[in-house]
Amino acid sequence: MSTSVVEALRGEVKGDVIAPGDSGYEEARRVYNGMIDKRPAAVIRCAGTADVAAVIRAARTDGMDLSVRGGSHSAPGFGTNDGGLVIDLSRLQEVVVDPDAKTARAGGGCTWAVFNDATNAHGLATTGGIIGSTGIGGLTLGGGIGYLARKYGLTCDNLLSADVIIADGQTITANERDHSDLFWALRGGGGNFGVVTTFEYQLHPVAEIYGGAIAYPVDQADEVLRFYRSYIAEAPEELGGFVGFHRAPPLPFLPEDWHFKNICLGVPCWAGPMEHGEKMVQPFLDVVKPVGSLVGPMPYPALNTLFDPLLPPGLQHYWKSSFARDLSDEAIVVHSDFGARVPSIQTAVHLYPINGAVQRVGADETAFAYRDVDFSPVIAGMWEDPADNDRNIAWVRGYYDALQPYSVDGGYVNFMDGDDQSRAKANYRGTYDRLAAIKRDYDPANLFHLNQNIRPAT
Repeated sequence: MSTSVVEALRGEVKGDVIAPGDSGYEEARRVYNGMIDKRPAAVIRCAGTADVAAVIRAARTDGMDLSVRGGSHSAPGFGTNDGGLVIDLSRLQEVVVDPDAKTARAGGGCTWAVFNDATNAHGLATTGGIIGSTGIGGLTLGGGIGYLARKYGLTCDNLLSADVIIADGQTITANERDHSDLFWALRGGGGNFGVVTTFEYQLHPVAEIYGGAIAYPVDQADEVLRFYRSYIAEAPEELGGFVGFHRAPPLPFLPEDWHFKNICLGVPCWAGPMEHGEKMVQPFLDVVKPVGSLVGPMPYPALNTLFDPLLPPGLQHYWKSSFARDLSDEAIVVHSDFGARVPSIQTAVHLYPINGAVQRVGADETAFAYRDVDFSPVIAGMWEDPADNDRNIAWVRGYYDALQPYSVDGGYVNFMDGDDQSRAKANYRGTYDRLAAIKRDYDPANLFHLNQNIRPAT
């Protein structure tokens, strides 16, 4: 059956249909997480919305699994499958900026690096992710925590409209006026409702920021975390960023004898007037004596891609996330313990602040319901050698489990892994039942199920 479907698609779509045996299939089937090794019947690099609609119809008609791939960063590997079809949006990269209206329309295959370069040319930005190679689609649909969130809200709070191809193949535009129920669901409900081919965002006047990376001795992490807890609660909302744990990369601003050692890391981001930047970041440099630092004024896109060289495609990935109402002394003990044992140079533990503008949006205004918590700790286990999988996964799970007494029930869906499906109701919190009803209206057969899945209401 899959062979005939693929051949029919070759005659229907304008983009590339890449199937087993075709040149480039091995490259096309791979996703960001090297742990995922699946063989779809075809990867379709869609040239436009008509191609996307054709693939959706084919998958629905023939009962095939359907994956949607934007930036391909999904740690569980939802951007591929075995024996089904993959909608690859990577050709949809256009970004059109309206500098007068301070808006941008961007193709669903854009990464934040592409988007930020286009908007920065006009001195504008919106809340994006921490890694430039992350796709705008997945981050937005799951909420979107980033450097600018305290001032300008989550990425989904800045979404103005979305062009969506739903399960029956229709293309609709969802915004506050039209298909407002779907628009509500897209802002935090993940990829459950269709394929977004174009996102329209509100932009803000952010060209340069003042910030960068500050490395601290890991045995003084408790002091850094206590400082961060109090400072980020009271600082002007133009101050964003995070603290966390890494192993020190071999970079020139770090002494050679610290390379590959465990460190506590601060990455402040001041997006207010540049003349205030040094003053606002200085407390991060004063809390304890840093091992090394690289801070100063820089274009916002430079901060957004700061970690990209450490994270090429093909690493092994296993991620977890939670939400915490506060950063308690007991949680700091857990972070200091596990943070001192980060097992690889690529692994990242970040404590994102989500106060400020994020909390001025009501819990029922979007599908992202966690508006009453102050932090989202994310544990992104990443490493090179598959032989280290068991050890690294055990560390991530142990860390996550140890934080649970100090966390609320759910977590940030963008950092949940494939074994978190049973937690969907907690992750979507009080919005789950409404999301399930909207899912029933737009995708009653659950065609879009390769995600942190919301089952249609019965």
